[in-house]
Amino acid sequence: MRKTKIVPWTKEWDRLYMIEAEILGEIFEHEIINIFHIGSTSVQAIGYAKPIIDILIVVENISNIDIYNDRMSDFEYEVRDENGITGRRYFVKGKEKRTHHVHIFQIGNESINKHLHFKNYLIHHPQEAKKYGDLKIALGKEFPNNTYQYQKGKEAFVNELMVQALNWQENYLSRNHRL
Repeated sequence: MRKTKIVPWTKEWDRLYMIEAEILGEIFEHEIINIFHIGSTSVQAIGYAKPIIDILIVVENISNIDIYNDRMSDFEYEVRDENGITGRRYFVKGKEKRTHHVHIFQIGNESINKHLHFKNYLIHHPQEAKKYGDLKIALGKEFPNNTYQYQKGKEAFVNELMVQALNWQENYLSRNHRL
């Protein structure tokens, strides 16, 4: 069973993202529209995270991604297909000691904006990000041997943050992009 390990934020995660983004860019070179570092390792203000780099890739056609499964396996990624989220292709690297999660969506999928708005909200609201980091630490201590319970413990807080993030982003866009 995987352990829930929460560690202090480090700039090293940005470097690890850049290295992996370059590799993924070579693998999916003809498919990628954009690539982003997401998740807690991408937001310094959270302060703490599991040391797993989450990467979001936007592509033109999601069905083309399946032909790259063997190539991803060559780079030690485990293919997880949609893994519970319709329209996503999901890959994990590192087996029991995960290092990377790759989430691939077709352009226009609502999950893209959810991930990016959530990150943007936490960057612009460091007090909320800190609360999230504090929750991660508490849950990591409470459930060090049960990642499922750790994730379940975050669910209500993350869902509330997501609502706030989407509302904030909508207001931000309407204030700053008037015609």
